[in-house]
Amino acid sequence: MTQGVEESVETLGDINLTLGMLNKEDKTSKEDIYSNLTSIIQNTDILDDAIVQRLIYFASKDMRDDNILREIRMLAGEVLVSLAAHDFNSVMYEVQSNFRILELPNEFVVLALAELATSYVSQSIPFMMMMLLTMQTMLRLAEEERMKGAFCIALEKFSKAIYKYINHWRDFPYPRLDANRLSDKIFMLFRYIMEKWAPMSSPMQTLSIIKAHGPTVSLLLHREDLCEYALGQVPWLLNQYKDKEIDFHVTQSLKLILTAAALYDIGLPKGLKRAIFINLLHQVCRVQEPPVKENEMEASSSFLILAHSNPTDLIDFFDEQMRSNNEVIRRGILTLLRSAINAEEPKLRDHITSIERIVKVVMGDLSIKEKPTKPNSHEDGRGEKSVRETSLEVLKTLDPLVIGMPQVLWPRILTFVVPAEYTGTLEYLFNIIRILIMAEERKRKNATESTALVMSTGAVKLPSPQQLLARLLVVSMLASLGKLLGAGAIGLLKILPEIIHPKLVNLWKARLPELLQPLEGKNTIILWETMLLQLLKESLWQISDVAWTIQLSRDFNQQMRSYSNTSIEKKFLWKALGTTLASCQDTNFVSSQIKELLTAPNQLGDQRQGITSILGYCAEIHLDTVLKVLKTFQDQGKFFMNRCKGLFAGKKSLSKTDIMLIYGAVALHAPKGQLLPRLDQDFISPVLFLYSQCSQILGMSVMNKDMDLQMSFTRSITEIGIAVQDAEDQGFKFAYKEVLLGHMLDFIRDEPLDSLASPIRWKALIAIRYLSKLKPQLSLNDNLNILEENIRRLLPLPPLDTLKNEGETEKDKEHINFLYERSMDALGRLLRTMMWDNVKGEDCQEMFNLLRMWLVSPKVWERERAFQITAKVLTNDVEAPENFKIGSLLGLLAPHSCDTLPTIRQAAVSSATGLFCVKGVRLETERLQSLQEGLQCEDAQAQIRISSKIAKIVSKLIPSEEMLMFLEETLDGLETLTPTCTTACGIWMITALKEQGAALEDQLLEILSIIYYHMPVLRQKEESFQFILEAISQIASFHMDAVVTNLLQKTLPFDRDTKMLWQAMAQNPASSGKLLRALIDKLVNKLEDDLAGTDAISVACAIHEVVSTGTPVTSLYPELFTLLLKLVSCTLGQKTPTSTWSHRRRVMQQGERQQVADPCRLSTTTLKCVQAQAMKEGLAKESDEGDNLWTLLSSPSTHHVGVCALARSMAMWQHRVILDIMEQLFSSLTSSSENYRITGTAFFSELMKEPILWKHGNLREVLIFMDQSAWDPNATLRQMAIRGLGNAASGAPNKVKKHKQIILESIIRGLYHLARTEVVCESLKSLKKVLELLTDRDVSFYFKEIVLQTRTFFEDEQDDVRLTAIFLFENLASLTGRRWKIFFAEEIKKSMISFLLHLWDPNPKIGTACRDVLTISIPCLGLQELYGVLDHLLDAQDLPRAKDFYRQFCVKLAKKNQEILWILHTHSFTFFNSSWEMIRSAAVKLTDAIVLNLTNQYVELIDREQLTTRLQALRQDPCISVQRAAEAALQTLLRRCKEINILP
Repeated sequence: MTQGVEESVETLGDINLTLGMLNKEDKTSKEDIYSNLTSIIQNTDILDDAIVQRLIYFASKDMRDDNILREIRMLAGEVLVSLAAHDFNSVMYEVQSNFRILELPNEFVVLALAELATSYVSQSIPFMMMMLLTMQTMLRLAEEERMKGAFCIALEKFSKAIYKYINHWRDFPYPRLDANRLSDKIFMLFRYIMEKWAPMSSPMQTLSIIKAHGPTVSLLLHREDLCEYALGQVPWLLNQYKDKEIDFHVTQSLKLILTAAALYDIGLPKGLKRAIFINLLHQVCRVQEPPVKENEMEASSSFLILAHSNPTDLIDFFDEQMRSNNEVIRRGILTLLRSAINAEEPKLRDHITSIERIVKVVMGDLSIKEKPTKPNSHEDGRGEKSVRETSLEVLKTLDPLVIGMPQVLWPRILTFVVPAEYTGTLEYLFNIIRILIMAEERKRKNATESTALVMSTGAVKLPSPQQLLARLLVVSMLASLGKLLGAGAIGLLKILPEIIHPKLVNLWKARLPELLQPLEGKNTIILWETMLLQLLKESLWQISDVAWTIQLSRDFNQQMRSYSNTSIEKKFLWKALGTTLASCQDTNFVSSQIKELLTAPNQLGDQRQGITSILGYCAEIHLDTVLKVLKTFQDQGKFFMNRCKGLFAGKKSLSKTDIMLIYGAVALHAPKGQLLPRLDQDFISPVLFLYSQCSQILGMSVMNKDMDLQMSFTRSITEIGIAVQDAEDQGFKFAYKEVLLGHMLDFIRDEPLDSLASPIRWKALIAIRYLSKLKPQLSLNDNLNILEENIRRLLPLPPLDTLKNEGETEKDKEHINFLYERSMDALGRLLRTMMWDNVKGEDCQEMFNLLRMWLVSPKVWERERAFQITAKVLTNDVEAPENFKIGSLLGLLAPHSCDTLPTIRQAAVSSATGLFCVKGVRLETERLQSLQEGLQCEDAQAQIRISSKIAKIVSKLIPSEEMLMFLEETLDGLETLTPTCTTACGIWMITALKEQGAALEDQLLEILSIIYYHMPVLRQKEESFQFILEAISQIASFHMDAVVTNLLQKTLPFDRDTKMLWQAMAQNPASSGKLLRALIDKLVNKLEDDLAGTDAISVACAIHEVVSTGTPVTSLYPELFTLLLKLVSCTLGQKTPTSTWSHRRRVMQQGERQQVADPCRLSTTTLKCVQAQAMKEGLAKESDEGDNLWTLLSSPSTHHVGVCALARSMAMWQHRVILDIMEQLFSSLTSSSENYRITGTAFFSELMKEPILWKHGNLREVLIFMDQSAWDPNATLRQMAIRGLGNAASGAPNKVKKHKQIILESIIRGLYHLARTEVVCESLKSLKKVLELLTDRDVSFYFKEIVLQTRTFFEDEQDDVRLTAIFLFENLASLTGRRWKIFFAEEIKKSMISFLLHLWDPNPKIGTACRDVLTISIPCLGLQELYGVLDHLLDAQDLPRAKDFYRQFCVKLAKKNQEILWILHTHSFTFFNSSWEMIRSAAVKLTDAIVLNLTNQYVELIDREQLTTRLQALRQDPCISVQRAAEAALQTLLRRCKEINILP
């Protein structure tokens, strides 16, 4: 329902759009618009009222617009009329508004009203009076021809509508109206037109009046007062019979008038009636020119109306006309009578005697057939023949038992049975004879019933019983062609046994009903012929009258000339004559007849076929007589005309080639028990002798030039071979077998390979087939040689069209086509016979292989022939040997179900299914046949679908042990076949694997090996390669472990083929689900000892290819991630030597070269791929290291850093996944592999800071292992363990507080690992994190040690160490407590120089940290006054100049504490040698500020000499800033010394 609403909305949208286009002034497109609108309106049930009104407006306007083309105006009018179906009143109102009294309307307005009256009669009748009144006022205004024509059309349509209302008013939905008022107006209009317009109308106007005449007069006939006027107008109509163009319309109108007259039972005036008869008969029987078919049919229909209404007058008229000598009229009347009788008009039954009288006028004088035909009376002769035929057809429709008719017909009708010239009438004659005889039979049974049939022959000479039997048997042969005449002859024989011979009554009563049963099968002609000959044979045996039989043979011989040589009747006559002679017990008569036929064979018509048929059938009983006469004729006859003369002069007697053929026919029909003992001497020897004689003229061989000789010899040998085979004597050995086979092969070799003009190949192949069945059996090689020779001489012929083009005429081309089909059929039968007569399956395979090269030939016509032959070989009526293998053949044949030609496709399917039939396998025959028929389509996709369906049905039946051969063949097909066949090849392979995959375990390695072998070549064909990939996937779905194991044996790194195999398996739904699980299990086994070999790397590479296809990893991610991380760890630093390439064939791509496999890189790449997929699935997030993560991970020196970054990329919202990873990875902490322990420790060290993992995981145990590892000799392991201890402060602060002593000791221990600064740095960071959780009491015991160790790293070269140490020192300030307050203040004094100088550290972060620590440390020294200087330092966006800051700082400090200033001075010397220029410069500037602000007392304590020396040295510093600072400091020192009067 929703769909209907949507369609309505769409339709309304289309109409609205169209209305918008109609509103434009573009008149050129309106024709298409109105055409489309008509279709839309007529196919739409409901239209919106507003749309209907707008359409009415536009259609009416355009219909009346004289500036628009007439075609468009007509279409607009059609749309307007169509709209009446939706709103009739609105349309009628619109049209009538433009149809006004005393105003000449638009032509199309009148036409629209007329169409409305016809299309909507019920709605129009209430408006009819108004329209007629208005129209009455307009007629006198019409002057143009078109306008007059429009009014005539309106009159015609209005009259038809009113006529319908008058006769069916009860069917109308409103009260009855006064029809007389309407007919009055019609009368006035019609009278005006007939009086004013008709006398002077143009031909076009006359035609319009004629069309209106019939409907109008028909309407007026219902009024008694107007009836006379109406009939008075009919002569005008009859007078219009002038032109063939309008005669049909005159007859049509006349037919309407006659119909109305019959309806209202109005008697036509006699004169008018005769005028109508004459005019109508003239329309049927035109002498000068043949009538128009439509007009003739209308006239015949009019006569049928007259036969109903005026039968007496019509029959009298026909009787009168039949007595004329005009044969055309007589033939026409007979035709009309036949039509009337066939119509079974009841009123004609009363006039049957009159009709018989009319027919007897023609039938009464039967001598008409003997009337001589003058040379110039060809037309008269044809007319007489036509009259006779028509009379017989009329006779057929009459009852032959009516009074007087039997006496007319019987027995004269029997004289028409035997003469050949009456063959065309036999069907009717047989029917009449049958009726008459059956009537006589009833008369005998019931004496009271009289048929008036007198069986007396009188003076008529009737045919003899033998003549009747011969004629009826010959005609019966036509039943095999489906002709009723043949069945009629059989039916007549059934009721004539007493007339033929009394002894036949019982026999024919039993046998003839069998002949009347329908025949089934292909060879109905042969079967029917055999049945008739058997009936003849049994009948002659039953009669057992020599004289009667002799006479029958003579009658058969006499009828020879009555039939053409190619007719089926003539061929039957020969055989019937031979059968009759065979049944004759008078051998002398038989011998004499044979001699007569041999000496004068031309009486038989085709003497060769005739004599061979007759002698062959005669030999069935009289073999000795036939051979004796034949030998006598051969020995005594001199063959006056040799074959060469016969070619020019025509054969008058039998030649040697004819005698050869006779020997073959005699052998074929000879009694089997008598044939074999006489075969060599009485048959083969004479035939070979005759052939040898005919092959030489004066000692010169002409064999290769005489096709007739070759054909005759071949046919004779074929028939002899068939006869020997039919003898079924297993002990008989045919001595001439090889000799005759040699002759046949010679014939075939001599045939040209570029044409097919002779049937030699075809006939020789048939002969070879029958000879090959005879014993002794030939060897396999002989059979193969025979078959190969025949195949090579037939399949390479040019295409059939090319062969046919050699023919000059169409008949020649048909003959070539016939020879081609028969030759191919013969070759198929030969191959079929020789193959299946063999008991060894291997031999059958060898023979079949002869076709292999032709089945895949690049020439399509050669493939077509090969497949057609194959289909003939593989049929369901043979049985192959038990060891016959079909797998390879099926793989060869099946893909061609999508070949180029439909014949190849269907033959391929027939052959493929035939393979199973010969093995005795039952198939879904009907379904396969239906699918096979569908392959006739040219749509490649449809062919593929059908082939796939066939494959599903067939593949499950392939013997599992033959699957390897099947697959190998299909793989070869993928390499060599056409694209569509390649697709079919792949589909069959995949389908077979789906159906049989589970049973291939024993053949799996061989199958995989074959597939790998084909891959390099198939990789060049993308579509074929995809099938290879799918095949592996399909196998894997059944045998995943075996396939995975096999693929993992490929050399690393995997080549492109192997990678694509893994990817294909991953993408195939049949195998993807099991694949990743299988690989993980393999990897678990390979890494069981925490050692990674090449096998493990192979698994990782396979996983990479699988996951790279987008295979989901969610369910397996924890285990997969852990294993790959373990693999990366175990392969760190490993190197694999250059691999040895596999020995399978490989097609190297340009630029492709062997690569060195890096195990760790391969493993890392796989892990990267898995992580990328995990991120897509929301299991992980992007690493903060980006792509650098994988570089870090694969390098031994940075592996732990990469692992930490990898751990940080874990998605904490997937904590259950991470917990599973932790569980899997927990064993790494105790692994025997140091690398794996580092990996696990590093990973867990990052996870230690996640509270959720502490809550749900086993990190407490991990913490213990971390503490133990913090003391490990391996620095990296210690670093990661310490990091983990530090991160535990974030993840489990309570745990850290609880185990603070152990944790602090482990971390502090790392501060002493001075050889590895990364351990120190990690310890500092971890200490900072842990100390943030502890109080001064918690760290009191370790405080001093921590402080002292921390201070040692303020000047470390590593930025991270310095920064971390400063941060830690800053934190320590809050943990001093009372106990360590003084100590810490002293340490601050010692450290202040570092903080001050590193304010300008190269690392800005360190400078910031120094400012922070100074801010915190100053209060510990009681130097709060320095806050101002520090605040200025902190508030400034940029660092102030070091010199200014130090001077301000020292000024403040000097005022507060000269001691600290002095301490800064004493520690500054060590920084003069700093590796950082900025620190050296800062140290000099700070020294300058210190010297400037020291009191005189402290100035005197300065080691001025050392200071001066140092500053002098710094004046030579590479850095200019240092140089300038040193110069300034030196000047400051000199100035201070000068101030206190001491020497510098």
